[in-house]
Amino acid sequence: MSSLAFLVTELQSLASESRRKHPEIREAAEKSLAILRSSPEQATASLASDSAQSDDLLRPVFMGCATKNAKVVAISLGSLQRLIALKAVPQSVVPLIVSTMNDAMSQGVDIQLRILQTLVSLITNFSSIHEELLGEALLLCFKLQDSRIAVVSSTAAATLRQLVMFIFEKMVNEDRQENDDTLELSEATLPDGSTKALGPCAKDAFSVFEDLCLLANSERPNFLKLDYLHKTFALELIESVLTNYHELFRKHAELLMLLQHHLCPLILKSLSDRHVFPLTLRCTRVVFLILKQFSFELETEAEVFLMLLIRMISEDSDTSNSDHSGSRPIWTRVLAMEIMRGVCSDAELVRNIWDRYDAQQPGSKVFSSMIVALKRLVTEKPALLGVSAQMMGVGISHTGDSAAPSGSNYGLDVGGVAGMVATAASATVSGVVGIIGSGIGLSVQNSAMKLQCIDQLDKADSPPIPEAYIYLLAVQCIVSLCEGFASFTGPLYTSIMVQRPRAAGEPVIRAPAALDLSTLPQDDHATEHLIIVRSMVENGWPALLAALSFIISTNLSDELFIDVLSSYQALTNVAGMLALSTPRDALFNSLSKFAIPSRIVSSLESYVEPPTPRTSTSFTDNLGLTAPIQAPGLSERNLACLKVLVSSALFLAGSLGESWYGILEALQNADYVLNIKASQASINRRMSTPTTPSRSVSAMSSAEQGKVARHPLLMDIDSESVLAAVQRLFDASKNLEDSAFQDFVTALCKLSSEMVGMQSDGSTLTESEDSLSPVPISPHRRRVSGIHLPRTLRQGDFGVERLGSVAMLNFHRLIYRAPEVAWNTTTNHLLWVMGLSSAPQPIRVQAARVLDEILTMVPRNLSSTGDLQAKVQRRVLDVLSKQIVPASSDVPATSTNIELRRMGLETLHQILQASGHTFIVGWGSIFEMLGSICKPAALSRSQSVDSISTLSLQETPRLKPLPLGYVSDRGYTALVKIAFQSLKLVCDSVSVLSPEDLRLCIKTLGQFGRQADTNIALTAAESLLWSVSDSIQAKRKDAEMEPEYSALWMCLLLEVLGLCADTRHDVRVGAIQTLFRAMQLYGATLTLDTWNDCIWKITFPLLDTISIETRRSAFEPGALLNSGLAAQSPEHAWDESKSLALQSIGSIISDFLVVKIMHLESFSKAWSVFVTHIHDTVSLDRRNLSPPALLCLGKVVKALSGADASLQAKVSEAWECVWIACSDIGSMVLQGERSQLSPSTNTTQHHRAFTQESLVALVDVIRSTRSISLTQTKKEWPLQRLSRLMEILKGVLTYPDSTDYRPDVDGLSPVQVVVLDAIADINLTGSGIPSLILRDLSEFSTLPFLAAFHVPILSPVSPATPIAASSQKQVTYIALSKKVMPLIVELYMRFKDELEIYEDGTLEAIFSAYSIPIKLKYECPAPSKFGKDPPLWKTATTSFLRIVTDSVRRMATFGDRISDTRIEGIWRQIIEVFRGGILADCTAIESFSLEDQEAEENFDLSLISSLEIDLVPHLGDTRVPDHLITQFAKILHKGSQLYKSSMDPSRPDSPSTDTVNVSDDSRDSHDFEKVDFDIGTTAPGVLVTRERFSFWCFDLLFLICSNVISDQESSRKRVAALCLPTLLDRCKTTMVSYIADEALRGNMPFPRAREEELLYVLRKVLDLQLWSGTLWAALSESPSKFSDSQPAVDVGLSPSALIADVVKRSSVAHIFYFYSVLCEIASIPRKTPSTWVIATSSPPETNQERRGNVLRHHIGALEEGGDAIEIDARTLARKALQILGKEMGTI
Repeated sequence: MSSLAFLVTELQSLASESRRKHPEIREAAEKSLAILRSSPEQATASLASDSAQSDDLLRPVFMGCATKNAKVVAISLGSLQRLIALKAVPQSVVPLIVSTMNDAMSQGVDIQLRILQTLVSLITNFSSIHEELLGEALLLCFKLQDSRIAVVSSTAAATLRQLVMFIFEKMVNEDRQENDDTLELSEATLPDGSTKALGPCAKDAFSVFEDLCLLANSERPNFLKLDYLHKTFALELIESVLTNYHELFRKHAELLMLLQHHLCPLILKSLSDRHVFPLTLRCTRVVFLILKQFSFELETEAEVFLMLLIRMISEDSDTSNSDHSGSRPIWTRVLAMEIMRGVCSDAELVRNIWDRYDAQQPGSKVFSSMIVALKRLVTEKPALLGVSAQMMGVGISHTGDSAAPSGSNYGLDVGGVAGMVATAASATVSGVVGIIGSGIGLSVQNSAMKLQCIDQLDKADSPPIPEAYIYLLAVQCIVSLCEGFASFTGPLYTSIMVQRPRAAGEPVIRAPAALDLSTLPQDDHATEHLIIVRSMVENGWPALLAALSFIISTNLSDELFIDVLSSYQALTNVAGMLALSTPRDALFNSLSKFAIPSRIVSSLESYVEPPTPRTSTSFTDNLGLTAPIQAPGLSERNLACLKVLVSSALFLAGSLGESWYGILEALQNADYVLNIKASQASINRRMSTPTTPSRSVSAMSSAEQGKVARHPLLMDIDSESVLAAVQRLFDASKNLEDSAFQDFVTALCKLSSEMVGMQSDGSTLTESEDSLSPVPISPHRRRVSGIHLPRTLRQGDFGVERLGSVAMLNFHRLIYRAPEVAWNTTTNHLLWVMGLSSAPQPIRVQAARVLDEILTMVPRNLSSTGDLQAKVQRRVLDVLSKQIVPASSDVPATSTNIELRRMGLETLHQILQASGHTFIVGWGSIFEMLGSICKPAALSRSQSVDSISTLSLQETPRLKPLPLGYVSDRGYTALVKIAFQSLKLVCDSVSVLSPEDLRLCIKTLGQFGRQADTNIALTAAESLLWSVSDSIQAKRKDAEMEPEYSALWMCLLLEVLGLCADTRHDVRVGAIQTLFRAMQLYGATLTLDTWNDCIWKITFPLLDTISIETRRSAFEPGALLNSGLAAQSPEHAWDESKSLALQSIGSIISDFLVVKIMHLESFSKAWSVFVTHIHDTVSLDRRNLSPPALLCLGKVVKALSGADASLQAKVSEAWECVWIACSDIGSMVLQGERSQLSPSTNTTQHHRAFTQESLVALVDVIRSTRSISLTQTKKEWPLQRLSRLMEILKGVLTYPDSTDYRPDVDGLSPVQVVVLDAIADINLTGSGIPSLILRDLSEFSTLPFLAAFHVPILSPVSPATPIAASSQKQVTYIALSKKVMPLIVELYMRFKDELEIYEDGTLEAIFSAYSIPIKLKYECPAPSKFGKDPPLWKTATTSFLRIVTDSVRRMATFGDRISDTRIEGIWRQIIEVFRGGILADCTAIESFSLEDQEAEENFDLSLISSLEIDLVPHLGDTRVPDHLITQFAKILHKGSQLYKSSMDPSRPDSPSTDTVNVSDDSRDSHDFEKVDFDIGTTAPGVLVTRERFSFWCFDLLFLICSNVISDQESSRKRVAALCLPTLLDRCKTTMVSYIADEALRGNMPFPRAREEELLYVLRKVLDLQLWSGTLWAALSESPSKFSDSQPAVDVGLSPSALIADVVKRSSVAHIFYFYSVLCEIASIPRKTPSTWVIATSSPPETNQERRGNVLRHHIGALEEGGDAIEIDARTLARKALQILGKEMGTI
């Protein structure tokens, strides 16, 4: 809304409201409205200007504000506020507005709130409000702020904040326009007495802030005319200004002068006076802002404030006297600490404090004083903070310990000792116990406040403060200081030392040295601050370390512990980065003592495992005063300290120098403790009962730690993670310079020598055979004496272990430098440890492992150029051979020596795996090492070796098989396995071997292939192929070497063939795969003679050998396919072997059939033998071998298609042979199907049943055979063979004995798919073929209804017990039927012009097949499980109608070429189908929805429509027997019944019309006798399900008897004559039953259906026009004879007979027939049934017009046109009688 429109609306409201009490306001408002209406444009311009009319326009508003009427004032102020917001008020009116609001301020709360809103809008929209006017406006707000009404006071306070902020914001905007010459400057008097010219906004801001300071100090303001203002509110406003506009203050000296002369003295005075919580709170907040934002500008003031805060912190409130005037409440100290926490969090501020105060000489030492004050604060109440039990470790007795460890424990001087001693200077043992056992401590959850004191502005008194809160603040201050050092130094250190620009070729520095500040530019800001940080750390580290060491030992929560530990880390890193070695080493030493307490290490040395299992008891239950309840170990916090120690050492690795030894010693102790603890924890877990789990090393220290998410430092502190962190420290050795690396390795070697020597001298160890297993099985065994305890094979001496990892990381030093530099030193030390027999076994194994890792890595990273390669390879193999091959035969075969050999073999395997292809020397040594393992041991035979069937391989030299007793030695078994893995790798590099080496390799592989270990034997066979065979075949290409390598390859094949009949299944499978892959890979290069040998000497003998085993138990009743043990039985394994052989043979023959095998002279014989093998496999073996056998045959048959013209004779012979075999197999299928009919089926027959997979494979073979035959002969098979084919396919499709049926509802099963595909392949052009296919397909379509069955599944427990039918699979053939029924239609349409399908009964078979689902209708099985396919009966109906519509026309076309018998048979089937569709049981439809019921009826209408349109015209053909037409009429009669026959009220004794064959004699003689009405009933009857469909049947019955269509008149007259008696009987029954029931029922109404039926019959009778003479013919002895013409009227008859004869010839003869019934209806005295109908507007048609009207409605069509009229039964009957009178000429 525009300002003008708004003003008009408001003026109208104002005038209306003031009409009675304030007429002057109304007059002013009306005047203003008149001005606005007379000249709107001028009035609009006047609103924002000082024109003459503006006063008149705004006068009503001001007058309204001056009234005492609250409503009028509210309207006026609202209008004024909106006008101000729209800036539609002239500037000159602003003072008046302020004055008006001042006058209205005494009104109610709503008016006061509206005034505040208006003031905000006024000042923010009119920037020209300055000085006094602004003061007056602010004064209004101050007055309202002093209101006693809370809402007014709070709103005014918020308004004041907003306005004050706006005043300073205007000053900011004014500063941006400082170059604007239009600003009017005015003089302002500064606090020091000087003056300064300020802009209007600047002067406003200066004046307001100055007055706020004066008011806060209880002085009289200069600008605001205010006498008093709450100090708290003034300070809040001052704080808001300083918070938001501190940059503005820094830019303006006059504002800073206000801070210096007014605000700072005010604050100091307030903090020195009596402390009132709200005032002191706000003062401290302002102090924090001054320190944070103005410490540079107000340097002296900041120093005063800092020292004041430090003094407040240092005061101990417990010792002060509460009555003393100088005492400070506890909350003042807390407020000071909260301010100090904020200061410490600002790292730059802290550095500036040092630079401004401490660094100056002389200086006030603010930073140093602050650190000391914080240290004293945290240590003033040790009993309150408690002692952390975790820091002492777990499993340690604390009796006799002091409350704090002595200074010597920490190795500290000065601050370190002082800090720890200050923990509990005078505490006793009992006091410490109390501290440990109490629940006291420090945590953020329990010690902190939900809202810090300094933020509790709404409190009048101090809130409850936890006692430990101040110490929490002190900890946070110290943590912030340390983090501030690190956050500044770390990035600079990285950028200077790591990311600095490097010269060309200079490597990246990954372990930099410490910073040398003297080399940095001294005038750089960063350098200056680095010097500051260094000075701060150098001077403050004793106090910081003392505080940190005390705090970390107290009872901290996890969160605080992490913070303190992070501070430790930060301070250590900073000291290291800044080259402060003394504090760095002190911090490392302190961390080491906290990480690994000395008592833990010493306790482990004397710890003895308790003899009995102990339960887990918490530490707090025992208070550490009794004997350790568990093994000594490190707690979570010890581990966290260790983790930080490692992290800092890793970060400072490049600058540690001589400090490495102390760090390594600490890491060794940690490794020792962690590994011992892990071992004993495992023992405890095994000894503990399930209900008392042992306590883990990293147990939770408090319940709260399990409730919240833990810090990352506390999440990865298990033994493995910490040890991994230690490992990362050693990994960093690769980044060290050579000198540093030398120091590092020297320390490690020294450490290792000391430990190994100590354990060797101080222990009396003996080795036993069972003390070591070749496979690591975690042997947690402990020694009685010695510190080092054997644990696992991957643990041992710390120095050896780390020496190995360091060597691996620095392998380039071992390779590319002289051996004396690194190689000799490292390997000699490790070999010395390995050869030291007195050394503990795990250490020797550990040394071997480390050495093996080095030997593995060196060849892998060796360059292949120069002479160095051979030297290094020889060097590596020489060292390795010393480990694998015993030095002499005197070396005892102890478990340790065997283990060392095993590790050497593993190393050889790894070397070959990674670098075997690069070896140019040493193959002889390698085979020597491998061969030494295979030598048989002198062990006793415990059992004989199983005989292995081989095929005449005597010419191949073999070693004697190893005795089975050899495998009982686990050590040597492991050696054999590992050696064989190396041999496999040698085979991978076999291409570099010479023929001599190849022969040795084959020999060695043969030895391993005969080992008792199945995996070794199997893998050897595979290696023979993929390594040796490839190499041999590659070298056969050389003509000179071909004979030698060919001989090698043949020997290889014979070796593999010997394993193909091995008793072990896996070996057989591997050998068979190897054999045939080799033949397939190189078959193209073989000669025909070689192929002949492969076929007759390898392939067929292999099948013969395996077949003997597979048929040995093929008929045993125990091995069922569905048995759970079948897959594990030897018979099943042999079956799998033969299956693999068949698959392989099929692939080989199919690949080389055309190019090689068919060119053999013995091909015919070989083919016959091959097909015989397949046939015998199907007939004699178990059925699970049939699919692979048939697939093999099919694959080979398909390969025949590639034969050229010269091989066609062999092709013809081949497929004929295959077809004979398939026919025989088909006979077996058919016999199996027939055997199902016999009750003697047993488990053996079930076991021998064909699977569906077998049947699919059989059909695929037949299809492939037919494809080859058709391709070769170019013509289809003869009908006899096709009949045999269809017989086999039908048997396959309906085979009932399989156990692997697939679901066939939604989709075809695989068997059904291939059968239909096979049928689709048949060429249907031959005579008799279409009929054959159509008949079989018709039979297929009936399978769901006639042949569906449940699959017989035998119980696995009792084979004779069948499974319940509910859990059985079912073969439904539903998908097949859905597929076939439309297919039959397609085939019929294709061959509908072929006479044979009509003459040979094919069409009858088709109709008969369709009739079954149509009759079953809703009893048909569901068409789908998951889809929405149409029901089967609908599919059948649709297909049937398509065929029958066309077939009746075709039969008429063929005429006499189709015999009468076939005509009768076809029509009988057609009528039978319609009978099934019309009379089917439809009770199931009652459960459908109304829409679905209507859709179902509409679908069935297609049957009626087809009858009406397509069949009735041809039904009257002379060759259709009379009884079929009569039967058709009776079907319609039955279908038209509205009530079920069992309770038909219209005709209780009506005869059943279900009889199919009704003779002509069954027709009753009809005459015009009087009707008997003595029958009747009052029963309501039961309606049929589909009432509408019944009327459609009735319609058709009337239609076929009516003279309405003139085409095919003779045929229609015959149908009418034969069907008319049925129609008359149907109509008469309805009318007679109504008359009889009406007499009984009286006034009782009839059911709706009865009334509709009667009216329907009467209307139809009235409209019915018969053919002339139809009734006469229908009542004659031969209706067909007289249907077209009747004999002349015999005038010699008696009058009554003559009249009857003439009447029967009339077109309305049926009315004569119903005469007596119509008279009865017409004479009924009571009300008869009535209804409303649509009357046609056209005049009545004559008989001729009715016949010629071809536009009649079809059955089921709706009536159209005309008006609605009411008719009743009596009227209709009288109309019928009138028509009868007209016909007789009486009317």
